[in-house]
Amino acid sequence: MSEKEILTKLADKRTKCVVYTRVMGYHRPVESFNLGKKGEHKERVKFDECASTCQKSA
Repeated sequence: MSEKEILTKLADKRTKCVVYTRVMGYHRPVESFNLGKKGEHKERVKFDECASTCQKSA
């Protein structure tokens, strides 16, 4: 089954997820950002603690 078929089949069980990000010391939902800020948010590199500590110990 393709991803699209799975999503279509389970559409009634899905709920909207609101993603928050920290901006200037407070949290805001990403959906309230303007188009440019949303693009900027997509380009951000996410910090992965495990990857960071694993590289140091190797």
